[in-house]
Amino acid sequence: MSAHLVPLHNSPINKCSSAPNLAAVNVEQQQLTAKTFWSKVLPMAVAVSLVAPLSSSAIPSLSSKSSSLAPMTPFSQSKNMPTGLENGKIRPCPSVNPGCVSTNPQTSSSAFPLIISQNSSGNAIMQLQDAILKTQKNAKIQVLEDTPDGKYLQAEVDGGFGRDVLDFLVKGDSVAYRAMATKVTYIYPFTTAFGDSKGQEERIKMITEELGWYAPSLDSMD
Repeated sequence: MSAHLVPLHNSPINKCSSAPNLAAVNVEQQQLTAKTFWSKVLPMAVAVSLVAPLSSSAIPSLSSKSSSLAPMTPFSQSKNMPTGLENGKIRPCPSVNPGCVSTNPQTSSSAFPLIISQNSSGNAIMQLQDAILKTQKNAKIQVLEDTPDGKYLQAEVDGGFGRDVLDFLVKGDSVAYRAMATKVTYIYPFTTAFGDSKGQEERIKMITEELGWYAPSLDSMD
């Protein structure tokens, strides 16, 4: 009687006993793979959340706030000097512009309104227009209109450093006006504008003499 040896790897008992070990190995490998995956993904997610900008609604705009609170300087104010009538009246001279003269009493360099001569005949506003065109360099009439407060005329003429603006308001025999340089000159490092109102006063004098109107002054009242 001969013995017959059965190989262990063909034994059904070995197959049954090794199956649980293989399953355990697979589970461990899956857990290890998951840990490796999340260990790589989580730092990337955190980095993206830190680098990515938040929406504009989440963070208030610092630039818009700072621009609205930006301090006004004489130089910045001189860049925005409105012209035309203000509430039906001639505007005063801007405090940052020395090259200006106005009949508005709220200005530092105020003047008296012009008085139309009793001997003057015809349309006063048209006579004023003709005198401006005749006496001023490169004069251009910008506005000529009737208003509830009188007849209004605005003209642009050549000035010392650019164009100057003349505003006139004729009401009855009185003519209110403002003559203003549109460019203000500053000399670094000073913050006070360079110039005075003498050039504008001389301009108004030329127009007045051409018309034959009366220009009251403190000197004439002495």
